[in-house]
Amino acid sequence: MTNDKKTLTDQVPSIYPVKTKIQVTIIFFVVLAMYLTSMIWTQSQMAGGFTGALGNMFNVMKNFFPPNPEVISAVIGPMLETIQMAIIATTVAAILTVPLALLAARNVTTFKPLYYITRTFLNILRTIPDLVLAVIFVGLFGIGLFPGILALIIFSLGILAKLISETIESVDMDPMEAMRASGGNVFQTISYALIPQVLPQYVSLVLYVFEINIRASVVLGLVGAGGIGLILNQQLQFYNYPNAMMIIIIIFVVVIVIEYISTKIREALI
Repeated sequence: MTNDKKTLTDQVPSIYPVKTKIQVTIIFFVVLAMYLTSMIWTQSQMAGGFTGALGNMFNVMKNFFPPNPEVISAVIGPMLETIQMAIIATTVAAILTVPLALLAARNVTTFKPLYYITRTFLNILRTIPDLVLAVIFVGLFGIGLFPGILALIIFSLGILAKLISETIESVDMDPMEAMRASGGNVFQTISYALIPQVLPQYVSLVLYVFEINIRASVVLGLVGAGGIGLILNQQLQFYNYPNAMMIIIIIFVVVIVIEYISTKIREALI
């Protein structure tokens, strides 16, 4: 009986074939070698190495502390402008996303050329970094909020349209087919069979992109796109490090509060 059990145990096939194990092992060591090479090369390019960088970090951080609380009243306005930029850009992008996401969904857009054209357009949007967009629009329209809003709209549109189109492609098609079979037109099918399935994820993704835009709008301000980032860049250029540290703390607190509220709303929806 014992020999039979051993024979059965020996005959049980492995979960992964030997070929797969060898491939995974080779990939692991190749990736590990790339990491080690990158670390060695990065350290060789640093003048003082990691030790010197740590020493410089402590010297720089000394200049940032203590923060200057007197600048709080002066940066409330630019901080509100940054939030307004994110709200406007996210709202416009959320509206424009609806038709683009429908056209980029394979199960909704049955006309393949239109589907591939929309997909290609969205891929092009995602390849352009938000900072590059901000620099272009600042050059066209000058320093201010408008270039930042335009950059965030395009940046948000690329993300939202892709995520929502993939959400549409994963929905249950039975209600939509039932609507079509009962004589419903395209708009009725989308309104009564598609939107109820997609709406919670749509709202969740819009809130997620809004969180991203809050952080992105701060960075865009560094290239002249308005908001709190513009003030932060000015303070850094003038070496007013205590003021800059206070602005960074304000940004951190605002981002944490907005993310907390957004998370609670998404939890309630899902």
